[in-house]
Amino acid sequence: MNQNGGEDKVEHNYDPEDNRNLNHDNRKLMDLGELSVERLFEDQEVPSWRKQLTVRAFVVSFVLSILFCFIVMKLNLTTGIIPSLNVSAGLLGFFFVSTWTKLLGKSGLLKQPFTRQENTVIQTCVVASSGITFSGGFGSYLFGMSEEIAKQSSDSTHDFKNPSLVWMIVFLFVVSFLGLFSVVPLRKIMVIDFKLTYPSGTATALLINSFHTPQGAKLAKKQVRELGKFFTFSFLWGFFQWFYTAADDCGFESFPSLGLKAYKYKFYFDFSATYVGVGMICPYIINISVLLGGILSWGLMWPLIEKRKGDWYSAELPDNNLHGIQGYRVFIAIAMILGDGLYNFLKVLGRTIIGLSYQFKYKDVSSNLPTADHSSQVSSQVSYDDKRRTQLFLKDQIPAWFAIGGYVAIAAISTAILPHIFHQLKWYYVLVIYIFAPALAFCNAYGCGLTDWSLASTYGKLAIFIIGAWAGASHGGVLAGLAACGVMMNIVSTASDLVQDFKTGYLTLASPRSMFVSQVIGTAMGCVISPCVFWLFYKAFDVGVPGSQYPAPYAVVYRNMALLGVEGFSSLPDNCLKLCYGFFAAAILINLIRDSVDKRWARFIPLPMAMAIPFYLGSYFAIDMCLGSLILFVWEKINKAKADAFGPAVASGLICGDGIWTLPASILALAGVKPPICMKFLSRGTNARVDNFLGN
Repeated sequence: MNQNGGEDKVEHNYDPEDNRNLNHDNRKLMDLGELSVERLFEDQEVPSWRKQLTVRAFVVSFVLSILFCFIVMKLNLTTGIIPSLNVSAGLLGFFFVSTWTKLLGKSGLLKQPFTRQENTVIQTCVVASSGITFSGGFGSYLFGMSEEIAKQSSDSTHDFKNPSLVWMIVFLFVVSFLGLFSVVPLRKIMVIDFKLTYPSGTATALLINSFHTPQGAKLAKKQVRELGKFFTFSFLWGFFQWFYTAADDCGFESFPSLGLKAYKYKFYFDFSATYVGVGMICPYIINISVLLGGILSWGLMWPLIEKRKGDWYSAELPDNNLHGIQGYRVFIAIAMILGDGLYNFLKVLGRTIIGLSYQFKYKDVSSNLPTADHSSQVSSQVSYDDKRRTQLFLKDQIPAWFAIGGYVAIAAISTAILPHIFHQLKWYYVLVIYIFAPALAFCNAYGCGLTDWSLASTYGKLAIFIIGAWAGASHGGVLAGLAACGVMMNIVSTASDLVQDFKTGYLTLASPRSMFVSQVIGTAMGCVISPCVFWLFYKAFDVGVPGSQYPAPYAVVYRNMALLGVEGFSSLPDNCLKLCYGFFAAAILINLIRDSVDKRWARFIPLPMAMAIPFYLGSYFAIDMCLGSLILFVWEKINKAKADAFGPAVASGLICGDGIWTLPASILALAGVKPPICMKFLSRGTNARVDNFLGN
């Protein structure tokens, strides 16, 4: 998740004032003052770009990619809140390869020491691979095309395309590489000339730099031990819970911990280690915003609207019908998402235009952008760092003809293939997208460098409405819009990811060529691993079914966005449109207030996009996340240094263990092995009736 979208990723939402994702040694490197970072590594030879791309790096990356794809897929199909996994990728990559080199060193077979450049390659590859699980749309636009989601929408066109392993892999291969080629020629302008900050990329670089100092290596090993402990606990806890889930609404995840009335309105703690860990990583304001959204919707609005049953909508409609109460839940959430997305799109676009005009007006590439939040530290040592980093960054050039030729070639292949996968998506729709995509990819990469917000999902939503309206309802506009969303979203998402990785490589002296190759290999891994992981979930569980373990909530949201684009508002229940207008305006107003007040007070103002998530799902996961926040808050009060150093490792362990448990759980489901016990909770009156029935 991102501050600009529930379906976005937190890794593009680094708050420069929130150091929870940096350990003690990171902040030492940030605050060196009199000591240059690069002078710490002066005696270490920087390997050539080919030597940075080692076999062991990609073996480790492949293993971690599978782990992280399971985690991201599970989050995609449950709530769509995806925390930053950069810390876990860098930490686990460091642990695996340092263990590997230590064993080879004892046996005398070590040929190449483990460097921070190789660590950067691993982190880049893993995040690129797991990023495809997000941008591939398995929990949003891609699954929104399916028959299961079409049944849940008010779709009168009956256009659907069910998932298939082959076409999903082909689709991802033809759309996921264009973004990489679109911004390669601009890497020097973004990183060196404009000096864009890319806070997440900078934070990741500081993390990796600190790992490879002697003290940082010791701390990293301790962090890995903590991660391992909580990984084991989380995995075993998931295994234990499985025994009690023999049927629907069974097990700890259906425990009415706040009472049966609260449980009916989705207020309960579901004992999810994943979302406790997510809560420990996400900023406090996101967790509080999600909880406030749940209280506003399920605590106040839906009970009040239910009293209008028979007046505003037919009393005979079931709860999951979009012409009834479900319509208010889905479309009001969409209104808030669109309002928040539009505001942030215009804000980031405005900052981009101002920043660019400032650069070109004064021709002063050494100065800070007026919109950057970080102040530069000008000293002889920093100048030495910049000189060394710039020299190595410019050493291994990627030819412009290679990038342009690659973009044109892949675009041509993609334009020819995509209409065969989606016959509703005409070749000229794809061509128009590819003509404008490089400019939008640049805007997203530049805006991400200024604000650390990737607006990939917002550009995707624009494509839904534009292409969907162009195609029209009678010519498959729903599927055309969703497919166009995927094309656009993959381009702009991978573009900003790549430039952010270039920034990380710049600060760790990793070659741009090794960064590009690592990103390409990671993307290729993701194009195969992600569909296979989704296919496992799809075959083993009731994915997309309301009330199931994996409801894929954003698939319904994206499908209904596409319907709005081609059919308008005629299908909404009474007064739903007025409420949508109100919440759309409220999302913009809240953002305006948040940006206009002092930063001391802005951090207490909730985020509309985060508030919108529980409107459809409920508040059960918000309670888990707030518990994670509470644990971290108390830990910081008791021992802030330990909380800063080990909090991300503990959270990552909780997320990874519970996430990887889904692999054996899905295998058991495919094999027809069912849990032996159903643990269900009944009211006293219902229990008496059950006892009486059984007694008779």
